[in-house]
Amino acid sequence: MKVKNESDTINRITIGDREIILIGTAHVSHESVDEVKQIIGTENPERVCIEIDEGRYNSITDTESWKKMDIHQVIKQKKGFLMMASLILGSFQKKIGADIGIKPGEEMKIAAEAAKERGIPFTFSDRPIQTTLQRAWAKSNLWNKMKLLASLIASAFSSESVDKSDIEELKNSNALQGMMEELANYLPSVKEVLIDERDRYLATSIYNTSEKKVVAVVGAGHGPGILQWIKKLDNKEYPADVSDISVIPPKRNYEKAIPWIIPFVIVALISYGFANSGVKVGLEMITIWILANGILSALGSIIALAHPITIIISFIAAPLTSLNPMIGAGFVSSFFESTFRKPRVKDLENLQDDSGSVKGWYRNRVIRILMVLVLSSLGSAIGTWWALGHMSVILGS
Repeated sequence: MKVKNESDTINRITIGDREIILIGTAHVSHESVDEVKQIIGTENPERVCIEIDEGRYNSITDTESWKKMDIHQVIKQKKGFLMMASLILGSFQKKIGADIGIKPGEEMKIAAEAAKERGIPFTFSDRPIQTTLQRAWAKSNLWNKMKLLASLIASAFSSESVDKSDIEELKNSNALQGMMEELANYLPSVKEVLIDERDRYLATSIYNTSEKKVVAVVGAGHGPGILQWIKKLDNKEYPADVSDISVIPPKRNYEKAIPWIIPFVIVALISYGFANSGVKVGLEMITIWILANGILSALGSIIALAHPITIIISFIAAPLTSLNPMIGAGFVSSFFESTFRKPRVKDLENLQDDSGSVKGWYRNRVIRILMVLVLSSLGSAIGTWWALGHMSVILGS
């Protein structure tokens, strides 16, 4: 394998009689769009590999895709948290693109269009975004999950503007290396899934092409990692297979056990209170359990400006759902919120625009339903741990 670095963004890889032209782009860059179109035209490859999955490509090309969403199904399928993360990520990229007048992912769309115009086969080479987000969530502990949510929300509401020179600087290897190191230190499990695993996935997809000449369009941040992985694959250090990183990792045994252990511990504590400390203490513990869960879950719904009946339901449901591992307080609250305040056509039409501002979050019914889901769940979780601690103190006094 030989690699010829032709510029900061282009590497020409030779593997036997095969040639791969790797183009590193910034996802909101006019220069990247022009460069991709020009190279595909001049190189006339036999295949184009694009760093995007089919779902994301459809969302970019089908502007009506959000309007087809059924929020009830999102809640039932337990995809509310993932949808919230997708919206925030999308709004962040869209905000950056708006600063310089280009849509995020435009160079990927142009790559597909340029291939179509010339009759060149093209491949969506990235892992499905839902799989990536689910793996990132599953591999993060509770603290890292909270940091991830906080980072996403902060990025969505950031008022810092980005100019053209900042975007082009993203292609610089030194700048990218610094960003990757910062992400690895802050959220190592997320960096592993979002960057390292996808480097391997993209490299394997590109390497497994059978054509003699391939153009691969990828984000500049993935370029160095893809080069390293193609070298490993060519040296037979790893099999050209990604099945192990294409599935959601199963929960560890203790993760499966916790949702069942907590209700058992709660019931055991209250039963012990009745048996050893009397009815008064037992009733006091039940009251603490109900109020801690109910008030904090209802508070989450209040912060989301939920329907008054949803707030009441959050209070009632939280103490009960916390004892049932099969259903969460957020599921119940958000389901009723979506019933009382059904999303309107304009909510679906403005979903991506509204996800980029605080005002939009409260104006858009779809986003508000997701807020009810997240905040009422968080409130109930905090209430559960607070109540456990407080009931233990009562028994020990």
